[in-house]
Amino acid sequence: MHGVTGKPPGAAKDNDALATSRMMLLLLVAMTGVAPISLYLLVPALPVLATTFGRDISIAQMTVSLYMVGIACSQIIMGPLSDRFGRRPVLLAGLGLMVAASAGCIFAETLPQLIAARFLQALGGATGMVVSRAIIRDLYSRERISAMISLVIAVMMIAQMLSPLTGGLLETAFGWRSIFYVITAASLAIAVAIAWALPETRRDRAEGSGGFRGDVGSLFTSRAFIGYVLCQVLASQIIFAFAGGGPYIVVTQMGRSSAEYGAWFATTGFAYLIGNLFCVRFAPRHSLEKLIWFGLALQLAGALLNLLWGVTGLNQAPAWLFGTQMLVMFANAFVMSNSAAGAISIRPEAAGTASGAMGFLQMGIGSLVSQFGAYLGGHFATPAVGRLRLDDDFSDSPPRCDGQRGVDREGGGGRVGDVVRVQAQTRA
Repeated sequence: MHGVTGKPPGAAKDNDALATSRMMLLLLVAMTGVAPISLYLLVPALPVLATTFGRDISIAQMTVSLYMVGIACSQIIMGPLSDRFGRRPVLLAGLGLMVAASAGCIFAETLPQLIAARFLQALGGATGMVVSRAIIRDLYSRERISAMISLVIAVMMIAQMLSPLTGGLLETAFGWRSIFYVITAASLAIAVAIAWALPETRRDRAEGSGGFRGDVGSLFTSRAFIGYVLCQVLASQIIFAFAGGGPYIVVTQMGRSSAEYGAWFATTGFAYLIGNLFCVRFAPRHSLEKLIWFGLALQLAGALLNLLWGVTGLNQAPAWLFGTQMLVMFANAFVMSNSAAGAISIRPEAAGTASGAMGFLQMGIGSLVSQFGAYLGGHFATPAVGRLRLDDDFSDSPPRCDGQRGVDREGGGGRVGDVVRVQAQTRA
């Protein structure tokens, strides 16, 4: 087994073999997916948590919202640390923290204890998200980075799309604590696999490179880096805004069930998966910039179509709304994977810092945009819905969809938005 710190003998020579190794691909997928999959596993159990601890659903929701804060904080901390101390030791330390925090979740006696443990769980688990991008930069040429990021995301998306179902089955069969038994076992297994199979991949730094300050100064004075990061961060906000406002539009305004919304929302994840698979195929043949422009143009077209449907009142059926959003998500895969590849290639020896800054801005701004999207979805309606509401004011009995209004279903009072908004999660 390689040492916990430092670069094992012959690591640099073995990079070409690692780049073509199936084990490396599996490790990259596992370390990238452990945090977001752990996020989605718990979502179906939120109502049970609120009931078990006798607290409001909004308090139980903090096990998800603060988890997302932990993901953001982890990336800005762990990225630079991986440049300074190496990928392996930071990964092992982060996963070790996740194992300990997951065990803490199992034995939590109060909801505040569970929320605190979930924050630490995210802080450790998200290490894999930021370090995996840096490892990809260590091992692959600039022309192959985008394809590898897309491939890792595509494989991870399959497991991520199944994780809410898995979490619901675990909770129903064995109780909510069983979810954390599974997370603890999975994170421990990934840590052991990394300790056994992953050598150090960090490049040797040149003398006088300036360390962390030099990395930050070099990156944030580079117009190319700023451009790539803006593309990555702003493109991802479409996901957060739609996930924030979508539940209120579909459930409250269209009068559909939350289960139907969840099914339609899954189609956007499928479109994102297909987009990444297309990117894997086309990235080696075309430049990063060309693929980014293609994705941006397609995103703009989809967004304008959604705006047109909304202004004209045509999007009163989910098929209209989600059909164009699928186009946006397909294009989003091209923008995000290629812009991430460009950003971490500006200064290869600072790939961890670049990856961390990009992930932090994406998640930090995304949390605000998600709240703004929820506000827009809850306070504004398309013309057709506006006319229906006007008719309601003069009607003795309000119109009903499927027997009752979406906002009043089960006394939910808009609660559906609290739970499903987290599905925006770290698609990057």
